[in-house]
Amino acid sequence: MKICITAKGVTPAAMVEERFGRAPYFIIMERENRTFEAIKNPLAAETGGVGPRVAQLLIAHKVDALVSGLVGGNAQAVLASAGIGMYTYKAGGSVMDAFEQCKKGTLEETA
Repeated sequence: MKICITAKGVTPAAMVEERFGRAPYFIIMERENRTFEAIKNPLAAETGGVGPRVAQLLIAHKVDALVSGLVGGNAQAVLASAGIGMYTYKAGGSVMDAFEQCKKGTLEETA
């Protein structure tokens, strides 16, 4: 299972970025073996409507779940239609903390 977490940096020690479309990076972690891949968000500095386009990036990387603070309605619709689960993390911690909480099932599912 691939879990994508919005991040301010390129490692699991980086802080979680609360804004989905404007996240500088996405850390995609494999739930089973804890390996990760950091992807730079090519749309972070674009103006308007980036959420749905960023969602397409995650779909292309075959992500199963997203952990972020705030995901806009249009991006949510694209992610939901692709079957990607969305979870809210607002603890202000690291990507690894968000990953562990997601694995434990303690994060709220985004409606």
